[in-house]
Amino acid sequence: MALSLLKDKNLQKILLEIGYDSLYPIQEQAISNGLLKGKNLFITSPTASGKTLIAIMAALKKIDKKEKVIYMTPLRSLATEKYHDFLELNSINFVNNKNLTTVTKNTNIEKDSLLKKKKGDKKKNIIVKLAMGNYDSPGNDLLNADIVILTNEKLDALIRNDSELLSNVGLFVIDEVHVIGDKDRGPTLEMMLTKIKKFYQEAQILALSATVSNSKDISEWLDCKLIENNWRPTELLEGVYDNGKVRMNNNTSIKIKTYYNFHSIPVAIAIDSLESGGQAIIFAETRKRAVSLATKSVEGVFRLLDKDQKERAQKLSLRISKISDDTDITKNLISLVSKGVGFHHAGLNQSIREIIEDSFKQGTIKLLVATPTLAAGVNLPARRVVLSSILRYDYDIGTNIPISILEYKQFCGRAGRPKYDTFGEAIIIPESGMNSEELYDHYILGTPEPVNSKLFNEKALCFHILSTISTIPGMKKSELYNLFLNTLFAQDYRNSTIIFKIDIALESLEKWDLIKSKNERYISTDFGKKTSILYIDPLTAIEFKNALDRLNEININESLKTITQSTQNKYDNLIIKFLHLISECSDFYPKLSLRKKDMDYFYEFVNKYVDEDLLFDLNEYNCSRSFLALYEWINESSERNLSDRLGVEPGDMHRIVESSDWLLYALYEFAKLFNRDDILETLFNLRTRTKYGVKQELLSLIKLEGVGRIRARALYDAGFVDIQILKSTPELTISNISKIGPSIAKKIKRQLTRSSS
Repeated sequence: MALSLLKDKNLQKILLEIGYDSLYPIQEQAISNGLLKGKNLFITSPTASGKTLIAIMAALKKIDKKEKVIYMTPLRSLATEKYHDFLELNSINFVNNKNLTTVTKNTNIEKDSLLKKKKGDKKKNIIVKLAMGNYDSPGNDLLNADIVILTNEKLDALIRNDSELLSNVGLFVIDEVHVIGDKDRGPTLEMMLTKIKKFYQEAQILALSATVSNSKDISEWLDCKLIENNWRPTELLEGVYDNGKVRMNNNTSIKIKTYYNFHSIPVAIAIDSLESGGQAIIFAETRKRAVSLATKSVEGVFRLLDKDQKERAQKLSLRISKISDDTDITKNLISLVSKGVGFHHAGLNQSIREIIEDSFKQGTIKLLVATPTLAAGVNLPARRVVLSSILRYDYDIGTNIPISILEYKQFCGRAGRPKYDTFGEAIIIPESGMNSEELYDHYILGTPEPVNSKLFNEKALCFHILSTISTIPGMKKSELYNLFLNTLFAQDYRNSTIIFKIDIALESLEKWDLIKSKNERYISTDFGKKTSILYIDPLTAIEFKNALDRLNEININESLKTITQSTQNKYDNLIIKFLHLISECSDFYPKLSLRKKDMDYFYEFVNKYVDEDLLFDLNEYNCSRSFLALYEWINESSERNLSDRLGVEPGDMHRIVESSDWLLYALYEFAKLFNRDDILETLFNLRTRTKYGVKQELLSLIKLEGVGRIRARALYDAGFVDIQILKSTPELTISNISKIGPSIAKKIKRQLTRSSS
């Protein structure tokens, strides 16, 4: 569709200025079905078919009417990507505000961008903000935004906090709606959609999804007009490997050369695409396999690089080495990227993962080997996508099972680079003993499974029923029934079944003293309200409350002012109790199980504290590597030591720290609620130690801006054991300390001068 056919001339001008001179089929369908007139739409189409531009057009119309736009995604990585997509609006007669701010608070990430007018331009300013984490915040810093991009969980938290942000919303964009079928993220998305339908009926709903077989059922549930189109800007070819050839779905076959396959079929198939100028992604089922396949591919990839590509790869290698965490995994990556190969998985720290993603987009990395999480995350298109295995380990069942067709189609979505290719290829490698014909019929010719509700889980029901009662005090049981009878969950079960499950959940919540009832009206207790706002599982809240009840009153903080070996042992014992409590609760992630090789270390740890009065029986069945890693971390163990000794990689440690920080905050809030003033300082200090990875003695130094765990230790070891000594020391003396230098010394002295004035 030519833009000249758009009735909205202002929108036509905007699209031209951001580089669009025509519309894709799905975009034309959306407009002709009322997108710009506020109609509720459910749009299903393949990856890269233009769904984001549909959201942008709808958002601009609402902003013109002075209404707010909420854009929801299931993943942080997707939220960040969509934030940058909306920042492309900068070119619409706007220039970037030079004071772009980024605020990070606890696990919260909030970014905002003020898109300012050019001189003489009459368009209004647009403020785009990104919000994730910090679940007990009312979101007051988001109130001036025109567009707020957030995760589903963040929106849930804002509703729990009765945020004013939601008072003037004209458009809800819900991305990746098929995530409703995910057992972990699905229930929250389903409840958000249910509440949006019920409580924000004046707002437009724009739901976006990959193709699912029951899209009609979902559109009817959402009360949205269904818009479907299978068109994509690059043709998708799919195939299955079998005995040296790949059978494709366009009645052709690809013969795979074997002289450079290095005994690895996935690598051979990927490099075959590189030979004709493409890029390739291999999806591996585990981190170990991802690294192994990347290593096997180096020789074949490097021989295809020209001089310029080799120089770019070398520069990338040097760039990563400058921020290296000195772990073996990062050293291995540095070596591989210098040859044009990379790997990507959650064990790498976030900054390095982002560099790998950008370098693949720029073409510096020719072959990327990744774990499946990349398929559902950022958009990294490649000419050829290779699935080295269609099996995934299912922790509930305890064995490997084949992926769904819907998940397979997610992998296919990465095939085809719109700016470089006219086609993309997705190729399956059969497992040993699998029939390639059967795989072809099932995955290539098959229809994605229907998306079904996962809200029937009792844990999910308790979580969201408590949230609803906390948000609407005095809610009638009949009103609660009515809300849940409007979920997708209710489409699959009889009303009597839904009501029975709700009654069971209500009984549990009341038994746990999280809610109270009178005349079939419900209110949350202070404990229940706090649990809801803290955004934790009611079972976690009960575990924390019981632990606080069992903990005898202590005066550990007073005695620590004159530390003896006895008081230090008591303090260490208390810290171990708290770390074990949070690392074993249901909300903690990731919970890494002990390996056989960890047992000697584990028993050494247990024997060290066996005579202490622990509140729990510390054994191999209720202890995780995550717990041991946390203890090592707050005692200043390096990332390399954690990786070498416990197999906890930097990315894992980051998530362990992030999870622990939030749970320790929750435990601190419960301690306040139950008047446990005797442990508040200990919990506060432990949270600081966990955040920075330092011993108790560095707490005063770590609070200085620009002084991390390494510099704080250097200062302490040089004799600067507290702030007062630093205040009385000349700047030059401080600058001569190892790891400090002139600029950091100047920064330290500036802070100390300000604090004294």
